[in-house]
Amino acid sequence: MAALRDQDSSSLAVVVVQAGDFHTGSFDDFRSLIPIARRYRAWVHVDGAFGLWAAASPLHRHLTAALNTADSWSVDGHKWLNVPFDCGYAIVADKEAHRRSISHRAAYLTHDAEARDQIDWNPEWSRRARGFPTYATLRQLGRNGIAGLVQRCCTHAATLVSQIGSLPGAEVLATPIINQGMLRFLDMRPGASESDHDRRTDEVIAAVTASGEAFFTGSTWRELRVMRVNVCNWRTNEADVAQAVEAFRKCLMIQEVVTSRKNA
Repeated sequence: MAALRDQDSSSLAVVVVQAGDFHTGSFDDFRSLIPIARRYRAWVHVDGAFGLWAAASPLHRHLTAALNTADSWSVDGHKWLNVPFDCGYAIVADKEAHRRSISHRAAYLTHDAEARDQIDWNPEWSRRARGFPTYATLRQLGRNGIAGLVQRCCTHAATLVSQIGSLPGAEVLATPIINQGMLRFLDMRPGASESDHDRRTDEVIAAVTASGEAFFTGSTWRELRVMRVNVCNWRTNEADVAQAVEAFRKCLMIQEVVTSRKNA
């Protein structure tokens, strides 16, 4: 918050807080941070791409404490809600601020004097009716259905990270807080460098993907190559998790044999 203290009191500032980090799934402490931002008259926006859905789960709702005191929030439907990819939502507490930032008038446009005109609330004037799949999903699942979906995904992510992380040559870098975790695969040769571990991590991810048994992606976190674990598909079940863990076990076992032969 040092940047806020140095801010010109007449200028505007936006503080973005995180609900579910991309790599670790961690949440900022909204209860502590938002009042500080308020003290400096900053607008507080919550980046909740997937983490905001934690509020739907009684088991994970505590992570979002005081989140409702922010000014705006963003969250994706195409992640946990499993609706089409371009479904995302922006929520703004101040109705007039929302309208002033988006609304546009021109002589060639027509506007309804009474009905809510979406041109005043959305930057995309020619868009598909994305609200229909969202409505259908919420209607079908209901409050309990969404809570169950969130909780199942969190459980599966924790199992994946724990069981894959216990395999020889695997290292847990982030235990899931919700549905997001992080692993790394180590080159077990004596004197292996960080570059060797990076290479091994990418090799393991590629080998498992090539097997067709599971699909994970790599990323770079704090200058290390890592594997993200993210579970948000409504169809993922315990059998899928077991199959993915077995795919990694086989892959690591094969690579261990190959390495042993090379060193023999």
